[in-house]
Amino acid sequence: MKNELELCFDKLWPICRSISGDGLRKSFEILQEIIPLELSEVPTGSKVFDWEVPKEWNIKDAYIITPQGNKICDFKKNNLHVVNYSSPVDKTVEYVELIQHLKFLIDQPDAIPYVTSYYEENWGFCISKNEFDQLPKEGEYRVVIKSTLENGSLTYGDLVLKGSSKKEILLSSYLCHPSMANNELSGPICLAFLYKKILALKNRKYTYRFVVAPETIGVISYLSKYGTHLLTQLVGGYVLTCCGDRGDFTYKMSKNEDSLIDRVSKHILKFSQLNHKIVPFSVGGSDERQYCSPGFNFSVGSLMRTPYQQYKEYHTSLDNKNFISFNSMSETIELYFSFVKALELNDVYKNSNSFCEPQLGKRGLYPSSVNPDTNRKKIHNRMHLLSYSDGKNDLIKIADLNNISIFDLEQDVKDLTKSELLIKVNS
Repeated sequence: MKNELELCFDKLWPICRSISGDGLRKSFEILQEIIPLELSEVPTGSKVFDWEVPKEWNIKDAYIITPQGNKICDFKKNNLHVVNYSSPVDKTVEYVELIQHLKFLIDQPDAIPYVTSYYEENWGFCISKNEFDQLPKEGEYRVVIKSTLENGSLTYGDLVLKGSSKKEILLSSYLCHPSMANNELSGPICLAFLYKKILALKNRKYTYRFVVAPETIGVISYLSKYGTHLLTQLVGGYVLTCCGDRGDFTYKMSKNEDSLIDRVSKHILKFSQLNHKIVPFSVGGSDERQYCSPGFNFSVGSLMRTPYQQYKEYHTSLDNKNFISFNSMSETIELYFSFVKALELNDVYKNSNSFCEPQLGKRGLYPSSVNPDTNRKKIHNRMHLLSYSDGKNDLIKIADLNNISIFDLEQDVKDLTKSELLIKVNS
């Protein structure tokens, strides 16, 4: 998988994306080679809850010519050099005016920052502090941004993978940042390859909804269309972001900390043997802010490596291919897939022989002799499962009470269901 992940990354990396425009559409076309998202366009000026879809932004080039005739802040060398959504400009300015439109980071002098101006028409360039310090203070600079801000549309993509139930699990990520590796590309790429693994699952119980949209305004637009439907069908879900660095895992819970999504995630992480931490919901973050807003209050969490804003490379040119690991991305996909498998396995069962213990031996479910080293724990797990299967407890709770993984119960569930000692309770 690592080679496939890297190939997809390399195709997406050079593209200048934003919350709208041809760069965004080109990025979707590349993702569609892996996940067949259906694309939708939301016209400029559309009212989406308290927001309005802005004009569409496209850019061909941007640069500054110094008084000595040197080209700096060259968009074609690094697309972070231009403030994203900058208005077109072509004029000569003095140093005093120029510096009002330059952005840099004092504490990271080698980095180019990522800056946007989506909802206020302006223009600007991003530059490293080291390069800024070398700019001559005398003479004229030519500033050029070949961009357009016109009525158009915002693009998002979704896909619904049906299961036997209409109840849905959401998997959402964003596509809107220009060349940043962990904070941008790791999320949608992991989502796309996770789709391939879920597609291969036989007899899926849940319906899976995949959403890739520009962060904030894209998901707000999506919820303005599908929010009412999700209020009736969504069990919960995840926002995939910051999936690719080498840090330990962090799981950010939804507001509904006892929800199925949160319980499953905490359970799988507990038995994963992976270093991790679990943190409560907070409004600082990604699109879980929209999914967990009071009107919806969906049970949407987020599994990350190092969270946004907690690594120094965040929103800078240092969040590049060297910062991420395709091994880490692959590991993240596998952990998310463990969440999915646990959700699929988890159900509520009722012991059909609930008065005293059932006689397992006559059903071939109890060994003729007990080896203390191998059989006793297996028998205990089976009896524990039968004892707590009262038609109310789900498998996650039963496994937690016995301090074992839900996957340790999988064969027992099959055997006891086949013998009709366990009956699935319709939910």
